[in-house]
Amino acid sequence: MAINNVIILANEAMYQSGGGFSLSSGMNWTSEFLNTSLSAISQGLQIPVIILLLLILIFAVYTLGKLLSEYFSRKKVPVKLIKEMIYDIYDAESSEDIKSIVNNADIQKSQKSVLMELADSEHLSKKSRETLARRLIDNEEDKITQNLQKTDIITRVGPTLGLMGTLIPMGPGLAALGTGDVTTLASAITVAFNTTILGIGSGAATYLASKLRRRWFGEYLANLDALMDAILDNIDRRDERLK
Repeated sequence: MAINNVIILANEAMYQSGGGFSLSSGMNWTSEFLNTSLSAISQGLQIPVIILLLLILIFAVYTLGKLLSEYFSRKKVPVKLIKEMIYDIYDAESSEDIKSIVNNADIQKSQKSVLMELADSEHLSKKSRETLARRLIDNEEDKITQNLQKTDIITRVGPTLGLMGTLIPMGPGLAALGTGDVTTLASAITVAFNTTILGIGSGAATYLASKLRRRWFGEYLANLDALMDAILDNIDRRDERLK
């Protein structure tokens, strides 16, 4: 139907008054062609936008479920425990003592793995140990960034797609209002409201997940950084004693 309209408009623009070309008709034809093209493109995006919003909603529900699971399963490491570990590491006489302290502590396994690897680096020079410590902490930060990246993207994309889903059906809806077709307008408004709710709701859910996880990961990195500094200090002091 849209193609037929374009052809008719082209014929009217090319031939006026016995076949003479009119500049104003050509401009009108161009304007109508662009409007028809934009309308076709925007309406063609409606189904993909709705499908993406449904996928985002599924991801948001999954993220909330995973967040609850993480909340009940994560180890809550009190500051008192970290202080006690720092004192114990300070008094440790060897890397084996440090590893024993770390292994017996009630902290996360990933933290234990990093601290054990750093404790085994006493044969390296001071500069090499510090380089290793920075690389280990950077690796943990990279893992956290990748973990948060998905929810951060959905937090921004969800409301954007919701807005697109709101505006796309409103064009035909308002056009139908001009002809008195209230049924089409009501259908367009329903789609607009539904997509808005899906987009904003999904974005809010993933924003909450990102906010909580960012706080948890901040505590994780702060504790890990403090314990790594304690291990480095212990190894440096033992090296000085041997000199």
